[in-house]
Amino acid sequence: MAVVELDKVGFEAAIRDNDFVIVDFWAPWCGPCRSFAPVYDKVSADFGDIVFAKVNTEDEQEIAAHFQIRSIPTLMIFREQIVIYAQAGALPEGRFRDLVSKAQELDMAEEKRKIAARQASAGPDGAPPSGHG
Repeated sequence: MAVVELDKVGFEAAIRDNDFVIVDFWAPWCGPCRSFAPVYDKVSADFGDIVFAKVNTEDEQEIAAHFQIRSIPTLMIFREQIVIYAQAGALPEGRFRDLVSKAQELDMAEEKRKIAARQASAGPDGAPPSGHG
C-alpha cells in the first residue's frame, strides 16, 4: 500500500477503520523530515498490511495541535485506535523496521488490560489516588 497523505477527515477515518496505522508528522521545510521520507516510503512497501500515513503539520495544524506535536518529524503508531508509540526524530531504516516489527508483535489484549487497570486505579478526576483520606 502506498503512503497516504491525511487531512482531518481522512485522519479520523484511517484511525477508526484500520487496526494498524503509522503516522509521520512532517513539514515541507523540515530537512530531517525530507531525509526520513525515502526511509518511510521504503519500509512501508514491505508492510502491506499496515497503513502508512503522513500528516503535513503546516496544512493540518489542528491535528498537530491535538496530538501536541512540538518537533518534527514525529512518528506515531496506532493499534486498534490506541497510541502505542509517539516519538520525535527520524529513525535509521533498521531501527524503523525493528520498531514496526515490535509494534506488530504487541499483544493488544494485554495492552488493553493494562490501560483498564490504570483507569480503574485512577481517581475520579483521572489522577492516581493520593493515599490520603
